[in-house]
Amino acid sequence: MKNTTRRDFLKKSLLASASALAIPALFESCKDTTASQKNKINGRNLVAGKPSTLIVPKKNGLPITGTFLDEISHDIPHQNWGEAEWDLDFQYMKSMGIDTVILIRSGYRKFVTYPSKYLLKKGCYMPSVDLVDMYLRLAEKYGMKFYFGLYDSGRYWDTGDLSWEIEDNKYVIDEAWEMYGEKYKSFGGWYISGEISRQTKGAIDAFHTMGKQCKDVSNGLPTFISPWIDGKKAVMGTGKLTREESISVQEHERDWNEIFDGIHDVVDACAFQDGHIDYDELDAFFSVNKKLADKYGMECWTNAESFDRDMPIRFFPIKFDKLRMKLEAAKRAGYDKAITFEFSHFMSPQSAYLQAGHLYNRYKEYFDIK
Repeated sequence: MKNTTRRDFLKKSLLASASALAIPALFESCKDTTASQKNKINGRNLVAGKPSTLIVPKKNGLPITGTFLDEISHDIPHQNWGEAEWDLDFQYMKSMGIDTVILIRSGYRKFVTYPSKYLLKKGCYMPSVDLVDMYLRLAEKYGMKFYFGLYDSGRYWDTGDLSWEIEDNKYVIDEAWEMYGEKYKSFGGWYISGEISRQTKGAIDAFHTMGKQCKDVSNGLPTFISPWIDGKKAVMGTGKLTREESISVQEHERDWNEIFDGIHDVVDACAFQDGHIDYDELDAFFSVNKKLADKYGMECWTNAESFDRDMPIRFFPIKFDKLRMKLEAAKRAGYDKAITFEFSHFMSPQSAYLQAGHLYNRYKEYFDIK
């Protein structure tokens, strides 16, 4: 009995000594981690003190100042972040100059981002976190504007008729403004989330109806859309990377002149997705987009896609030079703003994709952001 007690005493003494030695080391490790995190936010991870090796002129593109928040992730792996991870991501966004965050959709089919009484009654699933409230709080914390993306029932994708989205959003728009718009100063506008190309059935009426309601309920807050150009890479569902048929610049101008004519009084900006045309087509299409936006008094934004449409596997972070060329074309065309789809998966240092953090570093190097 005495021997057992003595062994226990010696064991406890050794453990205590080891703990005493380990605690300062652990404390120093925590300090190092904090410093490392700060360095990463400031873009200095792994490249501190390294001279730039770029052989192209710096800051020659339109800087990205906005990003979509892809919370549903129906075709991109969900990262399962909580508020701590999202808070850090907003810090990364702020560090590279982002001042606008856009909820790409408040719900898609049965998955929703906030406890909508209307959508839950229709059979949608209860979310575990009110993401809309969290994004609005973080946007307020970091001095950003938040755009609320409307609900996507999926019926447009099933039928090709955008007018299906009007009915549900009648309730969602009013509900969102009542729950959040009057509560948060960061609620800065609306994203009419139907992604269309040219000649989409019901598009003009749907955009006009939803845009008008958004502006009426919120005393005129801005609205925008982000359609795609019907180019050679508009190959959704075909399993191919390109197609032989694609729209001409003249057809694009004719079709979008008609659409802008029907929506410009309730849609303030258009951010065409830039990934469906080739890099040597950017200037031609971008100049037409700017010409049409100016004609109808709309802002011309670009949705600079930060994922790579040229890869056989969907979707990986884009090669930096491809992003650079698109931003440079947007600047040459005189665009008003660049947003991206989307920072958290494809540019964030804490993304599930390792390449995203490297793209973040290359972007900050190019724009000379310390």
